[in-house]
Amino acid sequence: MAELPDMIDDLALILVVAGFVTLLFKKLKQPLVLGYIVAGFVVSPNMPYTASVVDMENVHLWADIGVLFLLFSLGLDFSFKKILKMGASPVISTCTIIFCMSLLGFSVGRLFDWEHMDCIFLGGMLAMSSTTIIYKAFDDLGLRQQQFAGLVMSVLILEDILAIVMMVMLSAIAQGNLEGSQMLESIMRIGFFLILWLVVGIFAVPLFLRSVRSLINAEVLLVVSLGLCCAMAVFSTQVGFSSAFGAFIMGSILAETVEAERIEKLVEPVKNLFGAIFFVSVGMMVEPKILVEYAVPIAILVMTILLGQSVFGTFSFMLGGESLKSAMRCGFSMAQIGEFSFIIASLGLSLGVISDFLYPVVVAVSVITTFLTPYMIRLATPVYNHLEHHLPNKLINTLNSLSMTTHQHTHNENHWKRLLMQMTVNTVVYSILTSASIAVMFTIVLPFMRNLMPGWELHWYANGVTGVLTVLLIAPFLRAMVMKKNRSPEFRALWAENARNRMPLIFTIVVRVVIAISFIFYICNYLSRFTNALMITIGVLVVMLIIFSRWVKHRSITLERLFVQNLRSRDIDAQVHGKKRPLYADRLLDRDIHIAEFEVPSDSLWMGKSLKQLNLGQKYGVHISSILRSGWRANIPDGDFVIFPGDILQTIGSDEQFSVFREALESERMVADPDVEKRQMLLRQLVIGVDSPFVGKTLIESGIRDLYSCMVIGLEEGKQNLSAFPPRRKFQEGDIIWVVGEQESLDALLSI
Repeated sequence: MAELPDMIDDLALILVVAGFVTLLFKKLKQPLVLGYIVAGFVVSPNMPYTASVVDMENVHLWADIGVLFLLFSLGLDFSFKKILKMGASPVISTCTIIFCMSLLGFSVGRLFDWEHMDCIFLGGMLAMSSTTIIYKAFDDLGLRQQQFAGLVMSVLILEDILAIVMMVMLSAIAQGNLEGSQMLESIMRIGFFLILWLVVGIFAVPLFLRSVRSLINAEVLLVVSLGLCCAMAVFSTQVGFSSAFGAFIMGSILAETVEAERIEKLVEPVKNLFGAIFFVSVGMMVEPKILVEYAVPIAILVMTILLGQSVFGTFSFMLGGESLKSAMRCGFSMAQIGEFSFIIASLGLSLGVISDFLYPVVVAVSVITTFLTPYMIRLATPVYNHLEHHLPNKLINTLNSLSMTTHQHTHNENHWKRLLMQMTVNTVVYSILTSASIAVMFTIVLPFMRNLMPGWELHWYANGVTGVLTVLLIAPFLRAMVMKKNRSPEFRALWAENARNRMPLIFTIVVRVVIAISFIFYICNYLSRFTNALMITIGVLVVMLIIFSRWVKHRSITLERLFVQNLRSRDIDAQVHGKKRPLYADRLLDRDIHIAEFEVPSDSLWMGKSLKQLNLGQKYGVHISSILRSGWRANIPDGDFVIFPGDILQTIGSDEQFSVFREALESERMVADPDVEKRQMLLRQLVIGVDSPFVGKTLIESGIRDLYSCMVIGLEEGKQNLSAFPPRRKFQEGDIIWVVGEQESLDALLSI
């Protein structure tokens, strides 16, 4: 009999041990991530008393795939539109936390006299709080619907994004690109490809999925999605970035499509499987002797994270405009490290730039801080109460009032600021698209044309044809760059407001025209030997033709509308199916109340009851603004609206009201039947004898249903099928009837 390869043996061992350990951690109400790490520790070659994995190389390969799918799933749950709508506060908080914690981690590493690269990577690891662990802790503590939890999740999303950028930067540093110019070049490359991939991806991918929507089922959609993920990962490595970066970008592109939620559900099992193997591989890197040897650094790093996030996290959220109490609850919640720290550590090991001891040390620190996370979240309020008693009341009131003054919306924003920002973004995006188009034409089309027209005589014809095709390709981009925003409300308001504004406004147009001419100049310069004056003249004439061309205008508007439609397709789908949050949701954040969603459990005692009967407003002080049911929305439901299992209640209230409401919703549930095994329904035959008490009685008078909890389903009369038993028919001696009921009820009925 053929033996199984070591890969299958290892996989069986990993999954079996991980299954049992995670069941234990589920019982103990601990994050499953910790269970996977402990399982990896158990099956690692470093444990002499347990069965161990044989082929570590294959395990690391699966772990790399796990990282790929983890970041792909993270991208699916991310939207750049959400980031833009967050405003400056979360961005300020996130950047401050990452800067402070990175600097703190680097300083602690230097304190231990560790290698320079170890300190740099340690700073990156300590700056990354765990989205998974914090979300799980909020859920377990019943805090997920509270306002400060939403602020923390916003910052965590931004941290995940910056972690991707940090990985790219750490790779550049590890490869020796430490000079300022090289670092600037790396940052510009990241920005260039990030914008290019997002714009092209959001334009092309939804268009492709829409064209084949009628052909796609769940299986095909899963294969297509993972195929796109892997393709972008490969392309990302080809241009010098990590595969994880490409997987995240493809996930964020698919997040803007109508199919995003379906893809997320389909990919989740794959992500869970390979993600589990990744976290198990993390546990395999832990060596007991290293933990003993580095016990003091581990303890100091744990205290660094707890105190650093508590102090710098609170300070960062206050810089973002939160009150002292809210900022402390946010900062204390982020006092741990998690999955991205492991990914950064794996990157350092794969590049061979960090010491072997750093990985197990970081894992140990993560395990300890994860266990302490719920206690740190609970500790925030007592610490605030202690400060409130010892700090001057005037200072406390001033700090607590910051959120009200910072979050206020200014309706009369500066027109110049908005216009210049819009023009800058527009110019950068279209410049990147133009540059990428020129690069593609010169890299692919130009060699093809030169091969098609060989010889020195035809060389210039090949260049000329390529140049004309390139100009036609980039013409819609150049026109949009020059003309877009010239008729915007801000431009018109500034033009009409003051005559002094007109020269600066004209200057903004001139600058964009010059940028457009420079692209034409570059094409001419690359493909010809004309003089500079002639090339500039050609550039001016071509740009003027582009501006006044109806075909180019139509093409530009069509492409832009298609892009906007793709970008808004998920929002449109959400509006159609009643899933989009109301427009007034963000305005409520200025007050002490906000919107939260609660799902009615399938075994809730509230189901079947009307809102009038539940009287939620009087009991808990909350207001039900909308109820979502299978994609259907009921806005402002009246008192007669009946609650169904699975309904999503959009609720307005404060954090305290939500806590009481959530506790009632979770507690008022049906008690599980302890004798469920005895509830099996059985079919029995009953013969009416001469001494039966049912003789001469109708079905209703017999009490078979009311007294014995059984049901007569038919009368046997020698036919192939049972005959119906009429309710007014009286039982007669010799009748053969068939009844259904539970075992005890049938025994009682048949015994009489």
